Amino acid sequence: MKMIVGLGNVGEKYAGTRHNTGFMAVDQFASEHQIAITQQKLGALVGSGVIDGEKVLLVKPVTYMNESGRAVQPLLAFYKLSLADLVVVYDDMDLHVGRIRLRTHGSAGGHNGIKSLIAHLGTDQFNRIKVGTDHPKRESVVKYVLSRFSLEQQGPLAEALDHTTQALDEWVAGTDFPKLENEFN
Repeated sequence: MKMIVGLGNVGEKYAGTRHNTGFMAVDQFASEHQIAITQQKLGALVGSGVIDGEKVLLVKPVTYMNESGRAVQPLLAFYKLSLADLVVVYDDMDLHVGRIRLRTHGSAGGHNGIKSLIAHLGTDQFNRIKVGTDHPKRESVVKYVLSRFSLEQQGPLAEALDHTTQALDEWVAGTDFPKLENEFN
């Protein structure tokens, strides 16, 4: 079984915001594989399906971004999954819109959702896909990540979400994550 987690904030007021890029990626992946993410379980919305013979669990924590680890760690334990079976998708201000970056480990880089995951998992050794949102020019970081993408950013964002879905498809099909890093970074 594989577990794909998208980070974001629940509620209509956060829908489509930069900080919900992880939710957007998981929603796109779910849509392409006809998986409904509707079950409430251990602090998350969860959906499951079988893709290429592999059971896949799609997860959107409802704990809000800064407490994402509170949902992810119990789900890993409940399903008896190792960290190698996990990919976390989230927004990254240090990447331009349209870019993605895959990593097998690393620091939180100031991202509170990742800080929470590292704290609850007890390690930074987990697969992740960062989706670029650009860095704010003049506004505060909080205001920026909770704002929506501009009209001119919609095309590059769609490309990044397509690449994310492609990388997740290859990972579920059995491609090693380090090989995916070489392919998509």
